[in-house]
Amino acid sequence: MPETINPRGRTAVLGERELAIGFRLIGLKDVVEVTSENAVSEFQRVLTSGLYNLVIASQSIRPRLTEAQRLHADSTLFPLVVFVPTPNGEFEVESINSLAKRVLGVTLAMPS
Repeated sequence: MPETINPRGRTAVLGERELAIGFRLIGLKDVVEVTSENAVSEFQRVLTSGLYNLVIASQSIRPRLTEAQRLHADSTLFPLVVFVPTPNGEFEVESINSLAKRVLGVTLAMPS
């Protein structure tokens, strides 16, 4: 984890061409188009750079990571890592309960 936290709140996006284009169209500048060959190295570079408070990564990157990298991505808050569905293909959707548990460390109680 970096020594200091960037207070400016920069966001990085890593994903396939379609995902990258979409985020560039909404105005994000730090967008990295990844391939199956460079996805893990680019993810690790962005995660450890200390420049970003939020990393939005394609769901397709997650299975390529080692168990240690997945655990780190799931537990770190600086930067917060969010995996988003790929433009095509299968994806996993994180429930609100698991997101709250991972990010906030609390369990949401649902009324019965």
